[in-house]
Amino acid sequence: MKKPVFLLLLSLGLVCGCAHQYVMKLSNGTQITTASKPQLKGANYHFKDALGRDNAVPQSRVTVIEPASMAKEESKVPKPKVKKTKWYWPF
Repeated sequence: MKKPVFLLLLSLGLVCGCAHQYVMKLSNGTQITTASKPQLKGANYHFKDALGRDNAVPQSRVTVIEPASMAKEESKVPKPKVKKTKWYWPF
């Protein structure tokens, strides 16, 4: 009884461990979510997207590659509020 349960838990752990998504942050501020870990081949990072297609990004454009669980959304800097002065004419 213990052996089938152990094998089930082991196989579940292996399947979950292989299904990580990664986030690539590029130099222009965009983020690309990948279905597989990007591999450096030559001067390009090769990865598979969500649909399973192979893509490549030049190494010089990539700033950070991290797992999606560790990636944080960068908050946009709020615009400063400008106080509008009221212009009125004295009559």
